[in-house]
Amino acid sequence: MEGKARLFLFSIAFLLSLSFSSSEYQTLVLKSLQKSPSAQFRTRIGSVQGEASESTTLTVSLEHVDVLAVNATAEDLFSRRLKRDAIRVKSLTSMMASGGNRNASPPRGTDFSSSVVSGLAQGSGEYFTRLGVGTPPKYMYMVLDTGSDVVWIQCLPCKKCYTQADPIFDPTRSTSFVSIPCRSPLCLKLDQAGCSSRTNKCEYEVSYGDGSLTIGEFADETMTFRGTRVPNVALGCGHDNEGLFVGAAGLLGLGQGKLSFPSQIGSRFGRKFSYCLVDRLSSSKPSLVVFGESAVSRTAVFTPLLSNPKLETFYYVSLVGISVGGTRVPGITGELFKIDGSGNGGVIVDSGTSVTRLTQPAYTALRDAFQAGASQLKSAEGFSLFDTCYDLSGISEVRVPTVVMHFNGADVSLPANNYMIPVDTSGRFCFAFAGTMSELSIIGNIQQQGFRVIFDMAGGRVGFAPQSCG
Repeated sequence: MEGKARLFLFSIAFLLSLSFSSSEYQTLVLKSLQKSPSAQFRTRIGSVQGEASESTTLTVSLEHVDVLAVNATAEDLFSRRLKRDAIRVKSLTSMMASGGNRNASPPRGTDFSSSVVSGLAQGSGEYFTRLGVGTPPKYMYMVLDTGSDVVWIQCLPCKKCYTQADPIFDPTRSTSFVSIPCRSPLCLKLDQAGCSSRTNKCEYEVSYGDGSLTIGEFADETMTFRGTRVPNVALGCGHDNEGLFVGAAGLLGLGQGKLSFPSQIGSRFGRKFSYCLVDRLSSSKPSLVVFGESAVSRTAVFTPLLSNPKLETFYYVSLVGISVGGTRVPGITGELFKIDGSGNGGVIVDSGTSVTRLTQPAYTALRDAFQAGASQLKSAEGFSLFDTCYDLSGISEVRVPTVVMHFNGADVSLPANNYMIPVDTSGRFCFAFAGTMSELSIIGNIQQQGFRVIFDMAGGRVGFAPQSCG
């Protein structure tokens, strides 16, 4: 009996050790840096036009900007992505510093879903989709951006327009295009509304932190998502569009501001939307964005959506700690990520930033903990903004320390390929976090891969549902 008891206790101890070990490490199956397998996106999302309806559910497909660069190598694409990322972060931190006022000067002169594409060929967007604008609908690529509010497209006649993949929208050929008059409630929602005294038309200007801008007429128009018609969307009809927007026709702002697309369609779709970004190195499926009750996954964990009175656009959440290898990292607490009385600081969830940025003290503590847990791996020279890299050439899989992000009310355990990523074709992998001297921390889309990320403005919460991209 004593022998059986000892055997039983040994078995329990062994199982507990396995459980403990699994919380400390996970297996990373190595994938080389390569181009996305979804390069044929034009056929896929260009054919989902269908007949218009009044559905209360909207789903559209998303694609990453990289699929537009057909002739670029995988290493070229990754280098461009990091350059876009630096521009994006600069833009967001600039917005925070200015209190969210994008306009440097007054203007001159129910449910549904869609697929998402990441980025513009050269610009500050990461994901885009194909939408119909006007009546009859003219389909075009638009960037989806959780870090901005105003919806806009390029319009004829052009004072200055950049090159886009589709013909530039002609408002005179749409029967649903209606100019918004000066001093109307919609016009007054703009940060700085302008007015044409000659025509009594509302004018807008939106400038971004990277120097890009769009100027034109503010109007009411119908948009069509995979056959679902959404009338009365206030959008900018841009006649002067300058900067880094290349390839797509415009931008669909998904922020929290009064003029963002989710805010405008709130009465019909419940002020809820979500997206799921697939692994671009291995998945041929499109990413998806869903608007309405169907956007909320039953398997999600939620954290409260925080308010920043100085900047209503961003989705702020409370990050209270990070674990590495099953242990909380000392020194990383909620105090490092608080929003101060001037609206500085905090943590936002952003679709347009790739690499998660943490305030420098938090990043240093996280990096040191990861390096200690990954001491068995062969170190390699740093790459671009990454200072923690490893030579994993000739290896098919490796065990790496687990990383869990602890939000207020929600623990989010990251898959290994959400924080150990290939940066070249020689087998070098880097820890995909970075430090920032800014007070603003950003949860980027590499860390969001494979999760359905839910923005429930009506419920005042942000959710994460793992493995919900199917």
